[in-house]
Amino acid sequence: MGLKVEEALAEEPSISAVAIADATRGINSERISSQTDRNWLSYGRDYHEQRFSRLSQVNDGNVDRLGMAWYFDTNYSRGLEATPIIVDGVMFVTGNWSEVYALNAITGELIWHYDPKVPKQWGKMACCDVVNRGVALYQGKVFVGTLDARLVALEASTGRVLWDVKTADTSEYPYTITGAPRAAKGKVFIGNGGAEFGARGFVSAYDVDSGDLVWRFFTVPRNPEDEQENEILVKAAETWTGQWWKNGGGGTVWDSIVYDPELDQLYIGVGNGSPWNRRIRSPDGGDNLFLSSIVALDPDTGAYIWHFQETPKETWDYTATQPIMLADMNWQGKVRKVIWHAPKNGFFFIIDREDGQLLSAEPFSKVNWASHYNLATGRPVENPGMDYSAEGKYVSPSPYGAHSWHPMSYHPDTGLVYIPTMEIEYFFEENTNDHKWGQWNTNTNYATDVMGSDQEDQRVIREVTNGFLTAWNPHEQNYAWRVERELAWNGGTLATAGNLVFQGRGDGQFEALDAITGASLWSYKTNAGVIGSPVTYMVDGEQYIAIPVGWGGILALTYGLELLNGYEPPPSRILAFKIGGQQLLPPLKQASPRPEPPVRITDDAEIIEHGAKLYAEYCGRCHGQFVVSNGRLPDLRRRPKQTYAAFDTVVLEGGLAALGMPGFKDVLSSEDAHALKAYLIDAANDDWEQKGVTGVLVENK
Repeated sequence: MGLKVEEALAEEPSISAVAIADATRGINSERISSQTDRNWLSYGRDYHEQRFSRLSQVNDGNVDRLGMAWYFDTNYSRGLEATPIIVDGVMFVTGNWSEVYALNAITGELIWHYDPKVPKQWGKMACCDVVNRGVALYQGKVFVGTLDARLVALEASTGRVLWDVKTADTSEYPYTITGAPRAAKGKVFIGNGGAEFGARGFVSAYDVDSGDLVWRFFTVPRNPEDEQENEILVKAAETWTGQWWKNGGGGTVWDSIVYDPELDQLYIGVGNGSPWNRRIRSPDGGDNLFLSSIVALDPDTGAYIWHFQETPKETWDYTATQPIMLADMNWQGKVRKVIWHAPKNGFFFIIDREDGQLLSAEPFSKVNWASHYNLATGRPVENPGMDYSAEGKYVSPSPYGAHSWHPMSYHPDTGLVYIPTMEIEYFFEENTNDHKWGQWNTNTNYATDVMGSDQEDQRVIREVTNGFLTAWNPHEQNYAWRVERELAWNGGTLATAGNLVFQGRGDGQFEALDAITGASLWSYKTNAGVIGSPVTYMVDGEQYIAIPVGWGGILALTYGLELLNGYEPPPSRILAFKIGGQQLLPPLKQASPRPEPPVRITDDAEIIEHGAKLYAEYCGRCHGQFVVSNGRLPDLRRRPKQTYAAFDTVVLEGGLAALGMPGFKDVLSSEDAHALKAYLIDAANDDWEQKGVTGVLVENK
């Protein structure tokens, strides 16, 4: 607890490899489907992915006595998006750079650690931080997807590598994997990311024992001059125009993959187009199948069964990759097997999962791109001009989504689905410039139009980025209650039979709420923003609640919120709580004094403006817009003078590539580097003179 990984590995594991092997070898499709609540065996607990537990030892009557039982420090201090997997007192969880940790779920002691040694320069190709959402556990093996697009099988008892396969050609497109694999029927399923960089999406199934590829389903067609991989892609190609294949098409399956044991179907959520702008991607129109769709496949062969396209002609980064939840519900007097889905586009969908029929689509957040869905056609009715075809438009939801990857949960006793929700307006404007390999491919001007350079700009952005926890009633198709959050970017939810909903918050609080009313019943200061997903489990008669804590992900990086306010970021951690827990977190460390910046190198406004645009295009999604970092990556306003002296070596030549800072000489010239340097030094001097942005204080209590 609190030991560095290398120190912990020097100690004898508290749970033997034999015990772990005995606990994990029998985990298969049947076990995951019928598991008891004391374990958490799959990403969404079981295949329905409702994230509800019947454990009630911790409940609304005693949750105020919840205290920390243990904490575990990972190797880094960036965003943790994982859902821990727990079986018989052993926890398997991922951290930054796709590392895997096996922990004693009672004490937090490290049992084993696996580092896939992802090349740090590949972080440049990750659209949204070097995060990972977790592992799959099946037949004594732990499966993890890596940032450099590998799928690795580990021996659950020891962490030993059993097989390691490359799932995508990263020389052709900069593919990545951040999503959690799913396992069923002797296969492990995995997708990938990379649509922003021009990748063509697909999902793959591998044999759990050998790592052999069993099947692959591509989500968008390729060049019609080449033979399509199957007949359904021949039909899909009819919904595309122009030369979409030159930019890959997009449609990556970067998050939700759900197996349905009742219907023996596999559902995948398909991502956005590449580029985003549909008039560039498919200039003569077309729905562009299977972008922004839920697709049902045969889990044994990968054969197409049905699809429902949530956002035809997608042009706003409205992915359908958000968590897919399976349920049975009474719909108009008949019990239907349905999918509940709350994707980026802001509508809550009820879809018959036997045939893909749309039953309902109602907005759960602020929406202005469409007025409603026509249930007869299953299509949205777009509001005129919101596709930014004639002029730039403020559109809701933003590309961050009304709901992103953060898992939602369902409580069968309240009948409510608890959705981490965002309301952010985003300015879109058409851009027809060509993109280069390794550069975002959107054909919009979204980056420069939200760019700013001073404290007031950042405050305004914070005011228009709103976050909520929404309790949605799928039966009545409206929300029962909403709780506003300090920040827009918050963690997934967990519902329990103790009449509780748990959620980690971006402002550094882990909270339990009344599942019926939304009243706050308990909270804990975690000393870091929380975006990960809580789980619950029971060992030796005690119920635990565990949550990964680490501030990061695309919105936390891009908006550069200063949560620490003068402290160094703590290690990203796994925290576990139980009734009567007494463990305390170590105090935060004071940050080093801010160095005085070098003298401004120019007062030429055109040079500085050019540097600002370059920063927004290439730097802001990691180091933060307005040159305000969230503390996990260097704040470029507050670097030593030596940094600027070696600027070209670092920024153009990749002098720090081994540490995760790649070179950009393939897209930036020496003149560009000079302008970027001038802008950063200008921002550093402004920050020095203004004493910096205060931000949101995370109190160390």
